Amino acid sequence: MRRDDASQGGTAQSRATAGEDKRLVAVYPGSFDPVHRGHLDIAKRAARVVDELVIAVYSTPNKKLLFTTDERVQLWRETVTEEGLTNVRVEPFEGLVIDYARTIGAQSIVRGLRAVTDFELEFQQALMNRKLAPEIETLMIITDLRYLFVSATLLKEVALLGGDLDGIVTTNVADALKQKFSER
Repeated sequence: MRRDDASQGGTAQSRATAGEDKRLVAVYPGSFDPVHRGHLDIAKRAARVVDELVIAVYSTPNKKLLFTTDERVQLWRETVTEEGLTNVRVEPFEGLVIDYARTIGAQSIVRGLRAVTDFELEFQQALMNRKLAPEIETLMIITDLRYLFVSATLLKEVALLGGDLDGIVTTNVADALKQKFSER
């Protein structure tokens, strides 16, 4: 239960029924090239504390991508459906995250933290977002220990070399990686 629910003695549903339509919408942005179980862990946990989570797949990151934007969105959508995350949707976006968040009426941006090295960059981004959009909060979620070592870069290298990705990615992502690397 969110703090505002507890203090008001109700759930999001009861607030909406009472005419207080204060849906908490959060954006979880990233390049997700590809989505892995660490990303999924953050999404599941964020989805438990918000009314709607929008996984925003950044279409123009400043890096070389293995998957197209459409492929990354599709992989996430398949994963969300398979996991039964009914309050989660996946959309592509470009530009500033805060502009996208404002466009969809989000009050929060979700970021995942794996290691101390992530913190400095995430902290800087959160402060810049606060400067540009003080009405939008950044929610940092620390990864589960099982996924501390997982990164998209590392898992792509393992996939390229034929390594076992069981427990690191979902079946649909493992299949997509095999397909991509067999085309090369």
